[in-house]
Amino acid sequence: MDVVLIPGFWLEASSWAPVTAALAAAGHTPHPVTPLGTGRPAAEVAATTLADQAADVVALVDTLPGPVVVVGHSGGGAVAHAVADARPDRVARVVYVDSGPIGDGDVVNAELPVVDGVVPFPGWDAFGPEELEGLTPELRERLEGAALTVPPLVAAGPQRLHDERRYDVPVTVISCTMPEPVLRALVAEGHPYVAELGRVRDVEVVELPTGHWPQLSRPEDLAAAVVAAVGGAARTRAGAP
Repeated sequence: MDVVLIPGFWLEASSWAPVTAALAAAGHTPHPVTPLGTGRPAAEVAATTLADQAADVVALVDTLPGPVVVVGHSGGGAVAHAVADARPDRVARVVYVDSGPIGDGDVVNAELPVVDGVVPFPGWDAFGPEELEGLTPELRERLEGAALTVPPLVAAGPQRLHDERRYDVPVTVISCTMPEPVLRALVAEGHPYVAELGRVRDVEVVELPTGHWPQLSRPEDLAAAVVAAVGGAARTRAGAP
């Protein structure tokens, strides 16, 4: 199975290294991407949007021969959902790593500060303690040192979706900072935070208790969870139980 991996804000393709290695070992073909405009100068990315990032990934999907699984971490989940919206007949499953889909007109995070025309890593005070779980000082230094800038309209511009067949694409949520019962309760209550997820017809939740960056705090466990989700999608496509 071809697997496209979209990192969250401030990260690039290599952040998926533990997952890509595990996918390859399991016989899958990983395609980690760096979201369009990440780390680029302000003059180049002033007009770059979520839709542009999604279109860039869709172009990759269109080069692949069969069904694909799309994996999105954090803000990359919004891009993954837009890819499923654009190609609902090609995406076998979307895997959200401590993230989820956002609906048409919603934004990822309009509160992130823009500095000199880009969105830099905002510092650790911008995150709650549950998001920082498992991040040692060394891991924090590693993430902060590798952080790249994000185009402003990707953070604060609206999601644009067009095809309700996206709700037929099965989803796995690897939930790191929220227990499954809490997430399910929010969906049942119709909470705006999970309104789009609540419209998806097939949602699997896998708990991976740690902070918001499991690729750093629990890389082997994250890799195993993604491999399991992809394997399930491959078996479903093949008609196996």
